[in-house]
Amino acid sequence: MEIKSHYYLGRILKPVGNQGAMLIYLDVDDPGQYKNLDAVFVFVGGNLVPFFIEELQLRPGKQAQVIFQDVDNVDQTEVLIGTGLYLPIAALPKLGENQFYFHEVQGYVVIDEAFGDIGIVEKVLEYPKQALLQVMHGEKEILIPIANEIIIKVDKENRIMRIKAPDGLIEMYLE
Repeated sequence: MEIKSHYYLGRILKPVGNQGAMLIYLDVDDPGQYKNLDAVFVFVGGNLVPFFIEELQLRPGKQAQVIFQDVDNVDQTEVLIGTGLYLPIAALPKLGENQFYFHEVQGYVVIDEAFGDIGIVEKVLEYPKQALLQVMHGEKEILIPIANEIIIKVDKENRIMRIKAPDGLIEMYLE
């Protein structure tokens, strides 16, 4: 099973008690969408290994307590601490019209209201306070904040993103 056909859901943080329960971090916008998971893939030893979920209880702060089938003591949980949790890309929740997942906009053409065709999204750079679109305009890099005030329309069918960049932002990169 290839990791590129899966998306990162979160990671296992620590054991809870000594009966096999673990605290996990869900690196998602809305953890509530994942409260009924039946299984996840855990990245162990360079492979994605399926683990079936017996119980999952959401906690504050994007955390949850999980119990996997056949994991029933603290020794079994210790080898899983720090490992990544993944789900198939096909399992991603559907998004609204102007919403997108970061992995899906790579290669989109970015068109600004005033400037016109800026270039192609190379990738999304994720920083703690702000995610940015890395757009290549020829050999020059332009960084566009991902914000509702800037991204006007996402045309998924034609792979085009229309934006209204703040005054001077694009020109700053092209000077």
